[in-house]
Amino acid sequence: MNAYRVLIADDHPMARMAIRSLLDPDPSFEVIGEAQNGEEAFLLCGQIQPDLVLMDINMPKWSGLEATREVKKAYPHIKVVILSVSDDVADLITAIQFGAQGYLLKNLEPDDWINYLHALLGEDSELTREMATRLMYRFRQEEATDEMVPAVLTPREREIVMYVGAGKTNREISEALIIAENTVKNHLKNILEKLQLANRVQLAAYAVRHHLVIK
Repeated sequence: MNAYRVLIADDHPMARMAIRSLLDPDPSFEVIGEAQNGEEAFLLCGQIQPDLVLMDINMPKWSGLEATREVKKAYPHIKVVILSVSDDVADLITAIQFGAQGYLLKNLEPDDWINYLHALLGEDSELTREMATRLMYRFRQEEATDEMVPAVLTPREREIVMYVGAGKTNREISEALIIAENTVKNHLKNILEKLQLANRVQLAAYAVRHHLVIK
């Protein structure tokens, strides 16, 4: 079997070196490139066509989430695994909404990293059993909190929440709904106030929890 061709995207050289040192001993993986920001990761995907991108969530120019969205739009066959030091459920949900096949914590043991990637690539699974269990547990926790219901939103606001949940930008939402981009921004401000949420990431997680999805 041919080795999986891997692109490592992380803005810290030492982190890229550490990831490479984890993969190099396993003949199933071949590191074919490195990127130091999200935009560079996207450009390299077009040039070298990796099978897998290990994408740090926090990078300059484009974040890992932004780069993931663009990579999956242009090259849907490339698998993307987000790398993070946090298991925040909002980040995990957003990563999946943007097209990532998985979410890998940097503080896992080396064997867990390798087992996770083998499970993901070999079984075509979007999440390992451990991560799926963790996600559902966090969902239940958040659903149990006292949260504003979608009924407080107007029909237009619900539409915008659905697009945010699908990972759309303000410009993409404005084009889809044929309204000004500033109008989208104003709606988002009102939506966050009504739902008592702090930011767009929390809103995307809210959309998933309440099944506000584009049909």
